[in-house]
Amino acid sequence: MKKLKNEAALVKEALRVGAVYAEKRGVGKIETADSGKLKVEYIYRLLVHDKLVQPLAKGQESEPNMRHKLALWISRQLPENHPLLVD
Repeated sequence: MKKLKNEAALVKEALRVGAVYAEKRGVGKIETADSGKLKVEYIYRLLVHDKLVQPLAKGQESEPNMRHKLALWISRQLPENHPLLVD
């Protein structure tokens, strides 16, 4: 697993976009008081359920791997010239 440039910022953006997606889809609302680990797992599992990201292999479902999947997902959703994707 190769770490992405700006991966932490990409995960933060993925959590923001994922929270909006979950609310619009009507499956729940992510509260600001929720822990980061809970947010990552919830949004990851929602995206896997909706088949927007490929699930991790059994035994590989750890928080760092989920964060990486979220960073990859949002990097594909952003326009090419987005500041988080520019070197």
